[in-house]
Amino acid sequence: MAYQSKDLSVLAYANGFTLWHYTTADSSNTVDTTGYFNAASTMLRPGDIIVANVDTAGTLKGGLFLVSTNAGGIVDVNDMTQISATDTR
Repeated sequence: MAYQSKDLSVLAYANGFTLWHYTTADSSNTVDTTGYFNAASTMLRPGDIIVANVDTAGTLKGGLFLVSTNAGGIVDVNDMTQISATDTR
């Protein structure tokens, strides 16, 4: 798949920072590819955080992506910090 603008939404905005939510069937490795969010380059700023649900068609994962750079319309996010990878109970 590819980035879908309908799946990116603002959760909160304050002081030049935006907290986003994004959901996708893509894996976290795909979302982490430089340029994945290029179509949203006019909205995303370095330092923004994206709360994400990824791999929604497989083994669902959730985590955080930090927008590390956005220059010349090329957006890069850091590797996803996964939220709780295990469920032992």
